[in-house]
Amino acid sequence: MANEESPLTNEERAELERLRAEKVAREERAELERLRAEQARERTAPSADELAAKERARKIMEPGEDLSMPIGQRIVLIALAIIVIAVIAVYLFARR
Repeated sequence: MANEESPLTNEERAELERLRAEKVAREERAELERLRAEQARERTAPSADELAAKERARKIMEPGEDLSMPIGQRIVLIALAIIVIAVIAVYLFARR
């Protein structure tokens, strides 16, 4: 017990400081690894909004159970038909 109450020697103080520095470095490394892992999870895990958007897109673009044409494909074909009709109309009316 007498040793514990006596002041530290210079060597003991230096060792104590070195050990404290190592402890801080270990804690910082552990925190860095934890933050990197968290960031990696955030990058790879889709959010609820992304999952909902993918589900809506899937419903619009994939055919139904009866293999009917999906609504997204119908919209694209109708838009293309309108563009073709507009180009033909411009061509026909521009000649006159």
